[in-house]
Amino acid sequence: MLYKLKDIFDLQMGKTPSRNNIEYWNTNDYKWVSIADLTKTDKYIYDTKEYLSKKAVNESGIKIIPANTVIMSFKLSIGKTAITAEDMYSNEAIMAFHDKHIVEILPEYIFYLFKYKNWDDGSNKAVMGKTLNKAILSEVEIDICSIEEQRKIVNVLDKIMNLISARKKELSYLDTFTKARFVELFGDPIINSKGLETKELNEVLVLKAGDFTAASDISVEPTEINIYPCYGGNGIRGYVAEYNQEGEYSLVGRQGALSGNVQYATGKFKNTEHALLVKPIIQMNSIWLNQLLLNLDLKRYQTGAAQPGLSVKNLQEIHIIMVPIDEQRQFAEFVKQIDKSKSAVKKALDETQLLFDSLMQEYFG
Repeated sequence: MLYKLKDIFDLQMGKTPSRNNIEYWNTNDYKWVSIADLTKTDKYIYDTKEYLSKKAVNESGIKIIPANTVIMSFKLSIGKTAITAEDMYSNEAIMAFHDKHIVEILPEYIFYLFKYKNWDDGSNKAVMGKTLNKAILSEVEIDICSIEEQRKIVNVLDKIMNLISARKKELSYLDTFTKARFVELFGDPIINSKGLETKELNEVLVLKAGDFTAASDISVEPTEINIYPCYGGNGIRGYVAEYNQEGEYSLVGRQGALSGNVQYATGKFKNTEHALLVKPIIQMNSIWLNQLLLNLDLKRYQTGAAQPGLSVKNLQEIHIIMVPIDEQRQFAEFVKQIDKSKSAVKKALDETQLLFDSLMQEYFG
């Protein structure tokens, strides 16, 4: 049966107490949800980056969001949804849906329904991005089935979502395992904890930016013409018709919010002016070098707030550890085995995600 959201929920917007009052912030009193917190959660939200003080709650008039309440972002990044695991508060970009108990509703059912719904249909293009408002949200109609059917749907989707979460954790564990093994064998390269021989980066590596590439020449997905991966400052930008590199190389993003990120490219590809190709001038294993660069955490060398970037000159002065080529190769073989495991997990994850999407379409489409 169709219901308007305003008929079955009290819609409550959050609030941001004054940032000028330091007594309102930097406490551990009350959890305060922002869109960034919703981006990092699966279904239930347990923690938040920022907290409000008791003083902020008492003086600002902000309203509490009880535990087990569905919340959703409705500004800028629309449709990020979660269920509060405990009493919380939120900013003004988050809407809380308080159950009026007009009809039996499981919060988990609403969570999945909201995740499936295309909220862009009712949004307006604001100055800083898409946004909904309370009036528009209030009039949105949703289909509420019987409580028995809700339980059945939630039970199935929960099981699959738990599988997806477990496989994501497995991928994360494998990445962590690789890093831990590197540090175990060669130490922390940032502080050279094993006291290995070091050289300045420019003595052993050449950093070379690629070619300017117009956005109009890049497709999001491969096409018959655009078949080569194109790397920019934040990783793969898309695909292009011509390549400028061939082989196995590390790439470092030199401009953008993710500058300092390290990629590993193989075969034929293109790097733009915002991606540095890392080319050894001494014998080095490409896989070992890639792991070294990842463990150096190059993002810490970012400069510029408005437009973050990396200075090639600063990078060239970094001291990096020297490891015998045989040890590099042995570690590379270990990485290859881990990558095989990751590929198997990723394949299983993709298949599970496809099943989840199919069931969401069946239940809510």
